[in-house]
Amino acid sequence: MAKRSDITPELCSKLLRYEGESGKLFWRFRSIEMFADYSRPEMLHESWNRRFSGKEAFTFLAKTGYRSGNILCNGFLAHRVIWAIVFQRWPTDILDHINGIRCDNRIENLREATKKINGRNSKLHSNNTTGVNGVYRCRDRWTAQINTDDKTIHLGVFDTLKSATEARLAANEKYGYSPRHGRG
Repeated sequence: MAKRSDITPELCSKLLRYEGESGKLFWRFRSIEMFADYSRPEMLHESWNRRFSGKEAFTFLAKTGYRSGNILCNGFLAHRVIWAIVFQRWPTDILDHINGIRCDNRIENLREATKKINGRNSKLHSNNTTGVNGVYRCRDRWTAQINTDDKTIHLGVFDTLKSATEARLAANEKYGYSPRHGRG
């Protein structure tokens, strides 16, 4: 059984084929040499290829919305494997799905990002009651704020939700938040 550290980008490329147009992974045909450590390798070789070769891999959709699967009994997220195959290196940081769709693993939808940048491209939190990140009701008025560089910036208190929303959207642009930040 392989250790996680044994799973290299080169090995991923040998075992999986990435289809860029769809963002999907497919199992490649495995030679009999890949089963040499098992008793009756010819039987396992035939069985494995009949069952998996050419078929889509990493089809499990986790509750988090990410596709995942196993490589030699080690669990991986599909988007990280795709990055490794395309760039022949594991990502050094977080991979952000630019359009916010976690199962859209086309390489043009993936980018390396810090936690801060990734947070500026996040969807609206489920416990948000106003429909706008950083806007909340305080008594009979609306308050807008934004977090940047580990501090909270107060944007003002407004008479209407619309005014508070406009202030927050302007701040999103000023502080480098993604245009889709806070959307579904």
